[in-house]
Amino acid sequence: MNVDTGITSEVFTIKSETKLIDIFNEIISKKSDAVFQYIESLNIDINTRIVVIGTYFTGVGIVKKLSEKYENILLVDIYPHLEELLYAPIGGELKNKIDFSSNLDLIYSGELVIDTTGFGGITTEQSSKFDVEAFIIEDPVAEDNDELLKQKNNIHERLNSVKSSNKKIIKTKGINTKTSGTMTLSIGVLTNALNECLKKEGVLYSACEMGFFEEVIFKEKDIKKFLEIINRNALKISTIAPFSCDDIILEELGKIESKMI
Repeated sequence: MNVDTGITSEVFTIKSETKLIDIFNEIISKKSDAVFQYIESLNIDINTRIVVIGTYFTGVGIVKKLSEKYENILLVDIYPHLEELLYAPIGGELKNKIDFSSNLDLIYSGELVIDTTGFGGITTEQSSKFDVEAFIIEDPVAEDNDELLKQKNNIHERLNSVKSSNKKIIKTKGINTKTSGTMTLSIGVLTNALNECLKKEGVLYSACEMGFFEEVIFKEKDIKKFLEIINRNALKISTIAPFSCDDIILEELGKIESKMI
């Protein structure tokens, strides 16, 4: 347990050993494992052309997991600078070479396609041009607890327009978040963990490393800065009775489930 004295010798500051990147990677792992197991069930050749659309963060995690076995993978994203995430410790270390391109025309070059673009991503019209062996799409909605987001979600129309004998949806939920994005779920884990810590006797207050990371990634386009931020301790607690806050984080992570439907 990481414990320091606080303002006085009677108040302690406890810090989680868990870092933000650990939370991201655990969620990414759940999604990637579900996709990998499904693709394994298709018994496709290791040289089958796999195209993953969308890098942030599910896409990166999926291609890194698939690269442990499959050898012909292309990641396509409209933001060229996101290629840097391929060589960052997001979703595990890079095992084999993965191609990257910002050319959207290449999304049709695969035999197996995985669409992780969510809201505002690949359109139904674009989806209707796919005629592939398998097509997987990530549902951006988690718990169906927001009517506006539910109405905005068009993945079923996109999936129905695809020509394929093997079509699946990645569904991730479990901690009552509105959406299933890795960032949303990570913030949800931290928010829930903060609230649980505050319920404990002797806790003065709780804080976490919670920023608006999308600005760093998409506005500042500073991947190095983002990676520095997410290597910080995820949670800090001021208390007179030290306890392991890592257990609380792990409990929240354990509630998250990702499966193919």
